Amino acid sequence: MTRWIPRLVALDVDGTLLDPATRRIAPEVRDAVRRAADAGSRVVVATGRSALGALPVAEELQLSSGYLLCSNGAVVVDAATGEIESAETFDPAPVVADLAERLPGARFAAERIGAGNLVTAEFSAELLHGPQLVVPHADLVVEPVPRLIADWSGRAPAELTERMAGVELPGSTCTLDHYEPWVTVVGAGITKASALEKLRTGFGIAPQDTFAAGDGDNDLPMLRWAAHGVAMGQAPAVVRAAADEVVAPVTADGAAAALDRWFR
Repeated sequence: MTRWIPRLVALDVDGTLLDPATRRIAPEVRDAVRRAADAGSRVVVATGRSALGALPVAEELQLSSGYLLCSNGAVVVDAATGEIESAETFDPAPVVADLAERLPGARFAAERIGAGNLVTAEFSAELLHGPQLVVPHADLVVEPVPRLIADWSGRAPAELTERMAGVELPGSTCTLDHYEPWVTVVGAGITKASALEKLRTGFGIAPQDTFAAGDGDNDLPMLRWAAHGVAMGQAPAVVRAAADEVVAPVTADGAAAALDRWFR
């Protein structure tokens, strides 16, 4: 009997490939990803990061082909050339108005594709990649954007989760971060899974030949979409419950162990 090998391998970045505490990708993880790519599987980096934040990851992984699904699937980038293949945007004005009322004192960042972010207050470079231009709220929402971030600094992620429970933001899809008190907003119906499904059909890969690994709420649709979904050991209970398998945490190179099963 032929041994099953995933032909499409989708990998989250922060908390899966990269340890958020050290901001590093362990050599063991990097080498495991390279072996998957060298074996002929389509390796896709699927991240909440912007294109500017994802491209250095592709460079470190030495991906010479394939795609980066950035901004939770709203922006698709050619991993080899760094060129934007497609982008889905939405009107941020009603979302900012809603969140500003729900999360008093929150600061906002509106992504400018390939050029950084418009922000209402400066973010640290580790949290938001690329140039930042501080603008009033009114200037933040003039143009459609692929991704909007609301950062409720000084509040616990659990408090944000409670405040946002059951909330549906107008014309958009939102996810919460379990490391930072962040809300990430993209267009309606856009997820890592929706972007991966478009790639899968374009590649001509069968649904049963897909693999995904992640650790966050924004990875839930992707883990459910994959034929084999892997949750990192440090992931919240809801993420672990959605996966087919739970591996060691990112601090113990769990992604490498998962990939080594097929690409040793």
